Amino acid sequence: MRGALKIGLVAAAVLSLVCALLFARMLRYGLSAHDEPTTIEATIASRMRRWAVPADLREVTNPVPLTPEVLEKAKAHFADHCASCHGNDGKGQTAIGKHLYPKAPDMAAAKTQALSDGELFATIENGIRLTGMPGWGDGTAESAYGSWTLVHLIRHIPKITADEVAEMERMNPVSPSEMEERQSEEKFLEGADEKAGAHATHAK
Repeated sequence: MRGALKIGLVAAAVLSLVCALLFARMLRYGLSAHDEPTTIEATIASRMRRWAVPADLREVTNPVPLTPEVLEKAKAHFADHCASCHGNDGKGQTAIGKHLYPKAPDMAAAKTQALSDGELFATIENGIRLTGMPGWGDGTAESAYGSWTLVHLIRHIPKITADEVAEMERMNPVSPSEMEERQSEEKFLEGADEKAGAHATHAK
């Protein structure tokens, strides 16, 4: 009994020392979203995400049958709502995804693919607190259907093709500045074509 008590006191002392060192480091260097999450943070976040998934969803398999039409809908949905952080290829290598804390995950990675369908669905519908992942669900059957189609897309991401990524890029939202740039390029190309046509006519 005394031995167990001593071990407990030593463990508590070590934990207190580690916490004190981490707090001292924070006071000296501050906190930055550029840092990689520590092992402790990653472990706690992983556990919290699992606990946050409703128990009746954890082992649920996707109830939406996978068809080419469903996958196409999921691609369009992902390109419009998710790609700004996760990238069209799901790797998270976007300006936003790389600067989140924690960073947007690589959806092709084994760690993501190891999550159950229900866990992926709950993450999409409910989001993850204290991260950049919002909850997209609104409690409707339509919302749930959209989230289940996205689960199919996440399963598809490890084998997504370059053509599919290019197709999704064409469906990404366009900002006003990007639209203006595109229109300027189109006007420039139209002007170049007109000049080339006039040049060819004159040469005859």
